Amino acid sequence: MGRPKALVDDWLTRSVATLRAGGCPRVLVVLGAEAAAARALLDAGPVPHPAEDVVVAADWADGMGASLRAGLSAAPSDAPGVLVHLVDLPDVGPDVVRRVLAAWSGPATAARAAYGDPADPRPGHPVLLGRDHLDAAGAVAGGDQGARRLLARVGATSVWCGDLAGGADVDHRP
Repeated sequence: MGRPKALVDDWLTRSVATLRAGGCPRVLVVLGAEAAAARALLDAGPVPHPAEDVVVAADWADGMGASLRAGLSAAPSDAPGVLVHLVDLPDVGPDVVRRVLAAWSGPATAARAAYGDPADPRPGHPVLLGRDHLDAAGAVAGGDQGARRLLARVGATSVWCGDLAGGADVDHRP
């Protein structure tokens, strides 16, 4: 994209608004490259984001695994779980978030949105992780790998969302 995706168009503020409208009671934002500029976008957004809900992944250059670890480490210790969402999914809206959140079944929950062909769905985001999986997700996250292996190992529930969005991350301008 030629710049951090958090600085592309309104992706960052729209992602926060999507999570809030989808039912997330608290939204923790993980920033990396050009964190100060991204923080300024949050502050200027339609609903300023609380400073205590922003964490900077100091090792962001190591890959997305560093951002996942930073976010999981900053999650409140009393949080029953987390919903992980990416900023570069501009077509994912509150309906997708609500549907994935509806898969909640307790601290052992592991669920993720699925898109594409219903007969052969493609796993995507958001991803819902109950408290039981947070430490393991942080442990497996590294480089450009998130918790994909963990989700496969624990048999994460696939939540069909292909009727609501395409779920493809955007890596290039059209």
